[in-house]
Amino acid sequence: MADQSTASDDHGVSEAHPTVEVSKRQMYVYIFLILGFLTFIELFVPPVYGADWSSTTKMLLLCILAILKAGLVAAYFMHLNHEAKWTRWIAYTPIYMGGAVIIIMLESIYR
Repeated sequence: MADQSTASDDHGVSEAHPTVEVSKRQMYVYIFLILGFLTFIELFVPPVYGADWSSTTKMLLLCILAILKAGLVAAYFMHLNHEAKWTRWIAYTPIYMGGAVIIIMLESIYR
């Protein structure tokens, strides 16, 4: 009887779906570049809003960018993406609170 199983390597990973291994250095450089890009966007927010845009939109955009940057730093440079789920919830609480503060600020502005 012929063997009809799919070919796999020693770790049981099928050759049809190879995994891509990214080195830690490449990952940190990639995250650093993303953080640099988000900071670059933050630097150009004030001149853009000298136009017809309101200060509320400027505040909202800067808060969202800050929360994104804080989440990336916490996940990758504080290594929270490798922690247990309950530990991540505890560590991400300030980020969740930042999102809640933005919602409360928007609600009070548009009341």
